Amino acid sequence: MPPFLSSLVRPGAGMLLSALLCACAQADISDRAPQVSIHDPVMAEEGDDYYLFSTGPGITIYRSPDLMNWTRSDRVFAGEPDWARSVAPGFNGHLWAPDVIARNGRFYLYYSVSAFGKNTSAIGVAINRTLDPQSPNYRWEDQGILVQSVPGRDNWNAIDPNIVLDKQGDAWMSFGSFWDGLKLVKLDESWTALAEPQEWRTIARAERPAFTPDDEAAPAELEAPFIFPKNGYYYLFVSRGLCCRGDDSTYRLAVGRSKSVTGPYLDKDGVDMARGGGTPLIAGNQRWPGLGHNSAYTFDGRDYLVLHAYESADNGLQKLKILDLEWDEELWPVVDAAQLDSYQSRLVE
Repeated sequence: MPPFLSSLVRPGAGMLLSALLCACAQADISDRAPQVSIHDPVMAEEGDDYYLFSTGPGITIYRSPDLMNWTRSDRVFAGEPDWARSVAPGFNGHLWAPDVIARNGRFYLYYSVSAFGKNTSAIGVAINRTLDPQSPNYRWEDQGILVQSVPGRDNWNAIDPNIVLDKQGDAWMSFGSFWDGLKLVKLDESWTALAEPQEWRTIARAERPAFTPDDEAAPAELEAPFIFPKNGYYYLFVSRGLCCRGDDSTYRLAVGRSKSVTGPYLDKDGVDMARGGGTPLIAGNQRWPGLGHNSAYTFDGRDYLVLHAYESADNGLQKLKILDLEWDEELWPVVDAAQLDSYQSRLVE
């Protein structure tokens, strides 16, 4: 590892990340330190550190001072939520697709319980006073189910939560995968229950032919909403295609935007994402055949797109990617696909 990289500290992380991205690009994969291998990354910062959460047993947590070097920190659940198997009989112990957000000295962690390809699913929430496992105040407290989808009753899937605040400071949760598209629902003041009367909207949808059986997820390949407020807009990022298939993954990102958190979210051509719209943002290539399930953040005055990508040179293993998120003259997001190669996380054991 280059000496300057090992000494990188957080105050310069945002300014230095772009310059450092190329430092590792030419190394042969066999010579590199292990990269962080995760699905569905989301992040938060506390103190001098960044925390990375991902799908895995109990929700996997990593910690970094600089967005490059990561250590394993902890997991949210030592086992699994008490209610998990009553919701999803096929649950395999892996909690999916978290989101994390800070509020009034607390961290709220939203997570999914499901079984692959089924909408026997629910979204739960856990709360902690700190993300530092060495703190005496560190303890995740599960608040139970926030929303649940039931086959035969619901033609949507309660996974992939993301929390966004509107201009009044009210919290909204977007979520969903396949079936009849991605939903948006308002939370109450506790952020652990839905606001009453309930306000539900469909914010993105993919084509689902008439008479498709309700127990089939496909072919409406759309999931993982993430809403990022910026430039006077709410930007809705979504993942299209198929994840979790290594080199055969077709995952890719699309985006739309709205002046209102409730939509409609329009693409560059003015097509509503709830009617199949969505402007392509970044797709796979020969080295990274599939990528997606993103989040987006502003750290130290710079914007970043965080996602996972499947590396063909490593048997299609999923890897963490953090890309610079730029904006064109019309305030649409732009990312550089070359950073898929140049950004290399380091797993520090």
